[in-house]
Amino acid sequence: MRVVVEILTGNLFYIQLGNDATIADLKREIEAQQNLPRDRLILINLDKNQCHCNYMISRDHEDGASLVDCGIHDVSYIYLFFNSLDDGSNHRFVFTWPDCLIG
Repeated sequence: MRVVVEILTGNLFYIQLGNDATIADLKREIEAQQNLPRDRLILINLDKNQCHCNYMISRDHEDGASLVDCGIHDVSYIYLFFNSLDDGSNHRFVFTWPDCLIG
């Protein structure tokens, strides 16, 4: 299966995986292709036609869950976010969800 991934910067890239791939496999491929630390990835499966969030993949499922079980299929669209580093500071990143994802 081939999935589309979009980073907050608006950059799109594609990941090619087998139909039996897991969340861990997807994170490993993102790390290898984009040089991003997989332990900080937050993945959200978005149904762009209906504009609603199917799953917050990395929170709702363990890394061993299959992508198919998470509702991800060929040409699924995934948003990529990052967990903040715990550097001991009091500064926190605030993210506001788009209205179409809240309703």
